[in-house]
Amino acid sequence: MNSRRPPSRVIQPDLLGGDPGVAQVHRLFFALLPDEATRSRIEKAATDAAAAQSLRVRMIRPARYHATLHFLGDHPSLREDIVSAAAAAADRVYAHPFELVLDGASGFHGREPPCVLRCTQTPPALQALWQDLRDALLRAGLGGHLSCSFTPHVTYAYSRGAVPQPVPLAPLHWRVEGFSLLHSVVGGGDYQTLKTWRFPPA
Repeated sequence: MNSRRPPSRVIQPDLLGGDPGVAQVHRLFFALLPDEATRSRIEKAATDAAAAQSLRVRMIRPARYHATLHFLGDHPSLREDIVSAAAAAADRVYAHPFELVLDGASGFHGREPPCVLRCTQTPPALQALWQDLRDALLRAGLGGHLSCSFTPHVTYAYSRGAVPQPVPLAPLHWRVEGFSLLHSVVGGGDYQTLKTWRFPPA
């Protein structure tokens, strides 16, 4: 009997440094996206917050700044059925532009604790948007991943250890004029905007 084991199969990394042996994870979520001017202000506030918190952090690229409204799950491939149902649900949501004021920085617990910008007061219009979109998604049968609570925030970095402590910041005014359905590959590049809904003028 030949007791030698067959040679193990070697998976060669791709030219971009990825591992083709690891399955992709496709993430879908609704979010508020800042315009270019607001992204610049968030980047400045993030730099100030990181300095004030005196932490070793891994900063996030400004192109990835967003405030999540609703998470629609992680999937092994891009689920076009979920995209279609979520878009149809969002088509039924009606809102006007509003102002979101980010005036503090803090963090959440985690393996790499997220460092976030937050608002002291959630605008009533934002809370209503979150609730109306949640109700529409529930009616569309997409309630499997929806949260029952809402804490508006923009993640700007991940801490290398300690959970960021709350610090106040100069108010950053963000004029919100719509929301988007986003797709990302976990560990990949920038988000893909699948559809954007613009609010009619008040």
